[in-house]
Amino acid sequence: MIKKWNCFRKKSKKSTAEIVPHDLILNNATTTTTTTTGTTACTAAAAAVVSTKSSTVRLYGSPTSVPAAYIRFALLHKGVSVRFVPSDTPNFGSDVPVLQIGSETVSGSLETVLRYIDARFPHPPLGVRSCDEEYEEEEEETTPSVVRAIALQHKSMTWHVERLVRWVEDLATRGGKGSVDPTVGSPRMEMKKLARSYSELLEVLLEHAQMEERVVFPILEKADRGICKAANEEHARDLPIMNGIKEGIKSIGVMDSGSPDYQEALSNLSTRLKSLQENSKQHFMEEDKDLLPFMEAVELNKEQQKRVLEQCLDVMQGTHSHLFNFLLEGLLPCEAMQYLDLFISCNDRERTASTQKLIID
Repeated sequence: MIKKWNCFRKKSKKSTAEIVPHDLILNNATTTTTTTTGTTACTAAAAAVVSTKSSTVRLYGSPTSVPAAYIRFALLHKGVSVRFVPSDTPNFGSDVPVLQIGSETVSGSLETVLRYIDARFPHPPLGVRSCDEEYEEEEEETTPSVVRAIALQHKSMTWHVERLVRWVEDLATRGGKGSVDPTVGSPRMEMKKLARSYSELLEVLLEHAQMEERVVFPILEKADRGICKAANEEHARDLPIMNGIKEGIKSIGVMDSGSPDYQEALSNLSTRLKSLQENSKQHFMEEDKDLLPFMEAVELNKEQQKRVLEQCLDVMQGTHSHLFNFLLEGLLPCEAMQYLDLFISCNDRERTASTQKLIID
């Protein structure tokens, strides 16, 4: 597995109300470089990005290949525009991905290709580690895999709720006027986009709650009855708020964007979203801090941990099929790859391949 390097960055076509974490991290990285090492490093990084645009980069591999997806993410992290060419046997009958940059061609192990990419495009660095180093980290990892997965889900959902809060605030500030970004469309078109985004978030939130109630909480309850009572009550408490937000968005979608009722409805929607934001943030924080650590005390062995995570993913089938990219979008690049590692580690080849093709596409 490849961990702790940012490799899930795409060029954003979203409005300012929809900017994702992986768009912000590059700006933060540039600021840090300039502050700590001066303008020389910053200039070198900028030059490296410019140089990538002059080379034609092609990646040949299977759409369902895990190594091909990692290589593509690494190139996107470098700011390199890559053309993916589907090919089940790109290298003389082998299914190993082949990377072609100008007149240079490289293939081999995933580690070999990633090290080549790091040498060819030094900025920002990938921080590729050897298999021995990764094995040592896995041996030292004591947090159950399901706890790590749930914590990452919490981060993604928290970000998506925050994004919707900012989006509705932006709509209210504009007072029914269209966005400066033409790709967003008219106010009515924008509301349709917001409705779709909230529906996707709602599906993830509901599946996440069901997963905890059906799989995780029963394990903890078996060890200590009543330990999950508060968490279950909070799930029930937030359901009316979530449904109310859905109905509110529907109502706004058919209103005249210039009417006083439209503005008042946006204000009410903003209040409800902020309430959901506060409740979910507090709920996730309490679970991460006070509840999920008890999963380690249950002392599940590696095989049991894998089985529990598989059961969790089975409950969240929608999230891990058509909404997988939505879930990853709410994570920082390194977190997205950590989640992908967990997903791959406990799924059969066919299921992993179908999801991998979704990400490649």
